[in-house]
Amino acid sequence: MRTWKPTSLALAGIMALAACTSSPGDSAEPTATAAESTAPESMAPESMAPEESHDMGGMGDDITSDAANLRTDLNYLLGEHLILAAKATGAALDARNEQFAAYGDLLNTNGTELGAAVGSIYGQEAEDEWNRIWSAHNGFFVDYTTGVATDDQAVQDKAVEDLTTIYVPEFSAFLAGATGLPEDAIASLVTDHVVQTAAVVDAQASGDSEAAYDAIRAAYAHMQMIGDALAPAIAETNDIDGVATTAAVDFRVALNQLLQEHLFLASFATDAALGGRNDEFAAAGAALNTNGTELGAAVGSIYGQEAEDEWNRIWSAHNGFFVDYTTGVATDDQAVQDKAVEDLTTIYVPEFSAFLAGATGLPEDAVAELVTDHVLQTKAVVDAQASGDAAAAADADRTAAMHMRMIGDALAPAIVEAQPEAFE
Repeated sequence: MRTWKPTSLALAGIMALAACTSSPGDSAEPTATAAESTAPESMAPESMAPEESHDMGGMGDDITSDAANLRTDLNYLLGEHLILAAKATGAALDARNEQFAAYGDLLNTNGTELGAAVGSIYGQEAEDEWNRIWSAHNGFFVDYTTGVATDDQAVQDKAVEDLTTIYVPEFSAFLAGATGLPEDAIASLVTDHVVQTAAVVDAQASGDSEAAYDAIRAAYAHMQMIGDALAPAIAETNDIDGVATTAAVDFRVALNQLLQEHLFLASFATDAALGGRNDEFAAAGAALNTNGTELGAAVGSIYGQEAEDEWNRIWSAHNGFFVDYTTGVATDDQAVQDKAVEDLTTIYVPEFSAFLAGATGLPEDAVAELVTDHVLQTKAVVDAQASGDAAAAADADRTAAMHMRMIGDALAPAIVEAQPEAFE
């Protein structure tokens, strides 16, 4: 069986608004001929690729197999692409030019990793073809966002035409050739992605923050639908070891997606608060709260109502402590900042670490280290946002979101091991 080397991989996404465009041409199907020795090293932390558990009666092989890692990697980066794109388009439409450039740079970095990852599986020809299609579709979304920003309906219509008559057919043919999936089924998923991404831009441009965050969350969830369709087919086509679709892997993916979304929604909210965009702050905060209750429901589905209630209590408090910290930063009130940090480190970290250790059997000090790192990295995002250094803030944002994967990948196997009957 082939070994999957985790890398920063996404096989669909939205836009890198600062990317160069290229002229579309005829699509060619990729060939699955890549040699493993050409696979690029991961640009994510090593801990994002968990070691297999050796005491889970085979369950660990399911949740941390090469195929499971591929699916988790794919969905995580798909989600990141969507959120980074939404941050870029929101900044562009609001004329926050430095922030737009910073998130555009991150999207370009992601795109560079993406092309190399495709090549590591399917070879150089496929990598080049992917990059051609990807670059063209980036340009089409740049055109659409420009048309929305300038209220130019003709530009918007041309961009939609290019997306639906050039990008969707070419990308669908590419993925069908790579995976063996029906081309019409892929085209339906890709078309939905185009429509939902356009809906994000439209809602952002309208100034309806509640609609914008509803659209962002819907488009983010849809990226997992794409990843969940592609990953098993890629694993099977390329003889990658393990099974990508088990109840345990489903849980690992869902947990990681919700944790990543939590961080990005929190940084959306803090940026809006610090920027005085009060309607957006309220909408992002509402989305953040909904995400938290969904995490609590996931915990409750395994451990019961009492555990769900305790999760919600601790999680809600920790969100409040970060609101306090952001308020202190915004008002330059050091005492408020210090109290928030104290609450996070002396209340949230111990309570949450004890809760997770009790639920999973993981060492409490190891859990506390991960939770403390989350606190420090989230704090670093707020500090960078407040400093006005858009590039530093965007980098901190992505780093903190990647760290959520470290938490999810530590918790998921331990939860499966602790409650194996929930995943039978």
